Amino acid sequence: MLKNKFTPLLFLIFSCAVYSQSELKGQILNQNNEPVAFANVILLSAKDSTSVYKGTISEDDGKFIIESVKDSTYMLKVSFVGYAEHLQKLKVKGDTQIKPINLDESSDALDEVVVNARRPKISRKVDRLIFEVENTTLSTGNSFEIMKRTPGVIVSQGQLLVKNRAATVYINDRKVYLNSKELQQLLEGFSAENIKSVEVITNPPAKYDAEGGAILNIITSKNISIGYKGSLNASNTIAVVPKYNVGTSHYYKTDWLNVFASYNYSDRDLYKKDESFVEYYTPNGDKDSRWLTDFERNTNAVSHSINTILDFTLSELSTLSLSANIQLSPKTNNDINGLTNIYDRTNTLDSLFTTDSKLNSETENILLAATYNTSLGENGTLAAVANYINYNNNQEQDIVTEYFLQDGSFLRNNSFATQAEQFSEIYTGQLDITTPIGTSNFETGVKYSGLKTESGQDFFNRNNGISNFDGNLSDNLNYDEDIYAAYASMTKDWEKWSLKLGLRGEYTDVKGISESEGLVNSQDYLELFPTFYLNHNSSENHSFGLEYSRRITRPRFENLNTYRYFLNENNFQDGNPDLVPAISNMIKLSYGYRNKLFFDLYWDKVDNSIASLPFQDNENRNLRTSSLNMDFSEQFSFDISYYDYLNDWWSITAYTSFFHLKNDFPALESGGQIVTNKSFGAYIYAANYFTFSKDGTFSGEVTSTYVPDYIVGSYEFEEPQFGLNFGLRKTFFDSRLIATLNVEDIFNTMNLPMRSQYLNQNYSYFAMPESRMLRLGVTYKFGNFKLADNKRAITAEESARLESKK
Repeated sequence: MLKNKFTPLLFLIFSCAVYSQSELKGQILNQNNEPVAFANVILLSAKDSTSVYKGTISEDDGKFIIESVKDSTYMLKVSFVGYAEHLQKLKVKGDTQIKPINLDESSDALDEVVVNARRPKISRKVDRLIFEVENTTLSTGNSFEIMKRTPGVIVSQGQLLVKNRAATVYINDRKVYLNSKELQQLLEGFSAENIKSVEVITNPPAKYDAEGGAILNIITSKNISIGYKGSLNASNTIAVVPKYNVGTSHYYKTDWLNVFASYNYSDRDLYKKDESFVEYYTPNGDKDSRWLTDFERNTNAVSHSINTILDFTLSELSTLSLSANIQLSPKTNNDINGLTNIYDRTNTLDSLFTTDSKLNSETENILLAATYNTSLGENGTLAAVANYINYNNNQEQDIVTEYFLQDGSFLRNNSFATQAEQFSEIYTGQLDITTPIGTSNFETGVKYSGLKTESGQDFFNRNNGISNFDGNLSDNLNYDEDIYAAYASMTKDWEKWSLKLGLRGEYTDVKGISESEGLVNSQDYLELFPTFYLNHNSSENHSFGLEYSRRITRPRFENLNTYRYFLNENNFQDGNPDLVPAISNMIKLSYGYRNKLFFDLYWDKVDNSIASLPFQDNENRNLRTSSLNMDFSEQFSFDISYYDYLNDWWSITAYTSFFHLKNDFPALESGGQIVTNKSFGAYIYAANYFTFSKDGTFSGEVTSTYVPDYIVGSYEFEEPQFGLNFGLRKTFFDSRLIATLNVEDIFNTMNLPMRSQYLNQNYSYFAMPESRMLRLGVTYKFGNFKLADNKRAITAEESARLESKK
C-alpha cells in the first residue's frame, strides 16, 4: 500500500534525472570577464532562427550545460536584462565545449528594461539552500505563504519545522524571537513583494546565535538607483470566511539618503474546527469512559504593520541605518463553542457538557534598531548593531460550562474567568568584524542580549454573576535572562577544497521568580558551540561535503510560565518552571552532481529536547498539555534534491527526504516510565514553474507536498498529508499593474488527525483550520517603478521567547 502511495511522486521526481552522453557547455561573461548569472541560453533551429529546441540559464559562475543535444547545426541565443542579445551559429557533434561568450551592455537598457515574472530558483551554498522568489507568482501574497512553500519546511500545529525541529526565523540576518502565533501574524502582515529569497540553513555557522535548530533567513530586496517609487497592494482571500489585506509602500533614494516607509492593514475572519477524543482508563487498565469533543472557533483579527527605514551614507566607507517596525493587533476576538459527549465503558452515552468561551487579546510589538557599517582596509568590514524591543500583551478569557444528562436534562453549570498580561523589554548590542588574513577570511564578533519580562494571571470563579478571586490558580512571574556571546570563524578556499571553521561561546544567566512559589528557576552556564564545513569539488560535475555543528535550545518563556490557558474546564495548557536547555549535535554528508542533483545524509540527536506533550489524568478526568524535557530525540535522514530548467518556459524543483525519527520521553501519568515513539517517514516536495508568454508577463506554478508519516513528541500522524497548490501571475500596462491568483490546498487534504497513544494514554486531536483558499491579489506601481526594490524588513534581534498563551 505504501509503495503505491510513493510510486507516482517518485516517478515525477526521478524521471527528470536521466542524463545522456551529449551535452553543450559554455560560460557567459560580461565585458569585464565577470560571470553573468541567470542569463537565458537558448538553442534555436538554424533553419528559421525562431523555433526553440532546448534552453537553460547560466549558474552563479556564468557556466551553463544543455544536455541531450542532437548532432546538428543551431543558432545559440543568449540574453539577459541590461545586455545586448548575443546570437551565433554553431555546430554540435558529441560533447561540445564552446568558448566563453562576452555580453555587451545595452546602451538603453536602463530606460527600456521591465522586470517580468520569472520562476523561483533554488541554489545551494556550502551551508545553506537558497529559494529565490522575487518577481515570481508568489511575490504578491504574504511572507508566511512563501515560508510554507519553501522546500523542506513543514507547518505543524502552527510551527515552521525543518528536519523535525522548530526553525528560527531571521530577516536580513536579524533574529525574530516571537511565539509561533505572533510570528505568523508578523509574516502574514509582511508583503511577499518585499522578499528576494529565503535561505534554509540546516547547520547555521558560528555567526548566528547557537539557539534553536535550522534557520529560515528571509532576504529582502535592495535598490541601487536614485529615484522615487511607490506601490499600492490589496488582496482578498476566499475561504470558509473572508479575509482581506491592503497596503502601501514608498521609497526614495538620493546620493546620500534612502527613505523607505510602508503600512499594511489586515482584517481577517478565521474559522477553525477541532475534533478530539480521550479514552480514560481504570487503575487496572480497563477502559472506563470515552470523551468526544467538537470545537468551533470563530476569530476576527485586525492588525496594523508600520515599517520605516532611514539609510545614511556617511562616507564612501561608512553607512548608518535607523529603523523601526511597529506591529499592532488592537483586536483579536475569539468565540469558541464546544460540545463534549461522555460515553461509558459500553459506549453508551452517559452525559454531555457544552463550553462557551470568549477569548480576547491586544498586542503591541515595537522594534527599534540602529546599524553602523564601515570598511576596514581593502576587504575588511565592521558592523555595530543595537536593538530595543517593547512587547505588551493583554488577554481576557471567560468560560461557561453547562452539564446535561444523556436525555438533555440540565444538571448544573460552572463559570470562571482569567485575566493575563505580559510586558517584556529586550536590549541587544552586537559587534562583528570580518577581515582577510593571508589567503583566508576571518570573522569575529561579540553580542549581548538581555530580556526582562513581567507577566501575571488572575483567576476568578464566578457564581450568580459574582466574581471571586482564586489565589491558588493565580500568579505573577518575573523573568530575567542575560546572554553574553563571542564567536570566531575562518574560511579558506584552495584548489578544489573549501573549509569553514567556527567556534561560538555563550554564557547564560537566567532567573525566574514566582510570587506564589518564590524562586522558580535559576540557572547560569557556559556552553561552547563548534561548527565545521568541508567541501571538495573533485571535478566540474562532482562535489562532496562534510558538516558538523553543536547547538542549544533554551526554554521559551511560554514553556516556563505556570499559568493556564483553558480550552474547557477539563482541558488546559500550562508551563514547567523546571525545564533545562536542550543540546543538539548534527553531522551531514553530502554529494552533488552537476549542481543539479544532490544527495544528503543527516544524523541529528538532541539531548533533553523540549516538547509540549498531552497527558491525561485518568483519576480526575482531565487533559493537560505540558512542557517537559524528553530524554532525547534522534533522526536519521537521506535527502535527494533535483533542480533544473527543462526548457526555456518550464522548470522543476524536487526535494525528497526519507527519515527515521525517534523520541524517548517520560510518561508523567504512567509512573514516569520512559516511552519510545518512532517512525519511518518521508517528506516529498515537487514544484513546476511555467512561463506562458514570450515576453514573460504571464506565468504560473503548480506545487505539491506529500508526507506519509511523521511524529511530533508523542504524537503521530494518523493519515498521510498531501497538499496541491496552483498559482498564476499576469502583468499589465508595462508592468505597472500585477494581478495574481493562487489556490491553496486544492483537495483540502493538508489537515490531518494526530494521535498520542501509549500505556494508559489514548488521545487523538484533529485540528481543521482553513487550508483550502482562493486568493486574489493586485499591486499597482507608480513613480520610477522599474527600479529595483529596497524594501527591507525591520525586525529586532531578540524578541526573546515572548511566548504567551493564545
